[in-house]
Amino acid sequence: MTEAPIQHGGGISAAAERHGGRPEDWLDLSTGINPCPVALPAVDAAAWHRLPDRGRLDATRKAAARYYRSDSCLPLPVPGTQAAIQLLPRLVPAGRRVAILSPTYGEYARVLRAAGCVVDEIGTLDGVGDDHGLVVAVNPNNPDGRLHRPEELLQVRDRLARSGGTMVVDEAFGDMEPGASLSAHAGIAPGLVVFRSFGKFFGLAGLRLGFVLGEERLLADFAEWLGPWAVSGPALTIATGLMAGDCTPIRQSIAERKSALDAVLRHSGLDVVGGTALFSLVSHSRAADLYEALCRQHVLVRPFAYDRTWLRFGLAPDVAADRRLAQALTLALTPARPLALPSA
Repeated sequence: MTEAPIQHGGGISAAAERHGGRPEDWLDLSTGINPCPVALPAVDAAAWHRLPDRGRLDATRKAAARYYRSDSCLPLPVPGTQAAIQLLPRLVPAGRRVAILSPTYGEYARVLRAAGCVVDEIGTLDGVGDDHGLVVAVNPNNPDGRLHRPEELLQVRDRLARSGGTMVVDEAFGDMEPGASLSAHAGIAPGLVVFRSFGKFFGLAGLRLGFVLGEERLLADFAEWLGPWAVSGPALTIATGLMAGDCTPIRQSIAERKSALDAVLRHSGLDVVGGTALFSLVSHSRAADLYEALCRQHVLVRPFAYDRTWLRFGLAPDVAADRRLAQALTLALTPARPLALPSA
């Protein structure tokens, strides 16, 4: 069974080919990534020259445990959360169904269905049934920002664990919501798997790095499935350095950029219906037309095939970009004036 690929944000080259201009001149607001990437720590020459050894890997896992406050497990570095998602079909017990809290990041349903799993896209946690062997919840959710309390998710995990099932909680946008994280429960709660993204918060998506948290036996399985040297030495070194530093300025910068974005959207008369600290979700009756109008001004946002009224706006990098977005929205949302008829 083949599932059609999903069109994600970040397709700036394709947008430029269609609408013109150089990709570097576009304002890309189509992703949920910190638009102000942090300064990279020094990377020693051996990280580039040698395969990543056990000492380098262990240093990163210990730094991640401190950063994510996961005292009961050492998070496993993976080459991006997407790599871990590709492995999820192996966690589905034979004969059991999968439940995904939806709408959400589309790769979960695509990957699991492509592997032959029966997937139920449910709207609330009440939709989890006894026949579900794997449940996926993105928390906070992408794209609407829905946030579940830890105790709600843990109650579902308790039910699943009693029947040998697994709960996957994707906290890709969780760095700004530490109080909602289940990282502290990973490793001591059977049947709980937590995914964390590194690149979104730090603005380094190209590093392709994420972490899996859970029981040690399960992390050993993921490590085996990924094979040796799954994450590069430079990526491990950069993560170790950044997670050990003071992240307060990063959080403040993201909060300021988010506030500025929402101010622009609301001043333009758009209805902000959800989002996280790294993006805002807008509902508009003519979202497709607005998307195209922005593209013609070389501003890229994220549309959704499953809801034609939604557009997701990522954070702009600075005040100048805020002004550019505001001007683009003014032009896009201003009704065209009818042409004046020539006088007789």
